[in-house]
Amino acid sequence: MTRTEIEEKVRDFMIEEMEIAEEKVHANALLKEDMGIDSLDYVDIIVIVNRIFGFKIKPEEMKEVKTLGDFCDYIEQKIA
Repeated sequence: MTRTEIEEKVRDFMIEEMEIAEEKVHANALLKEDMGIDSLDYVDIIVIVNRIFGFKIKPEEMKEVKTLGDFCDYIEQKIA
């Protein structure tokens, strides 16, 4: 899967499944501050990522993920 495909899938599920406004979903968006992701949302994200990308997020690894771009980097590394 290419980086572009990862970004498209992440963007789609953030907009459609997490119900985040499209204009807030971009690489530099801060997950908590800009997109409003909270601890309960992370549970949903773990399930969605497992379904779409086939791996389970380890919560301790997400501590360094601040932006949507960081999140795509994390996914790219895990599926490489």
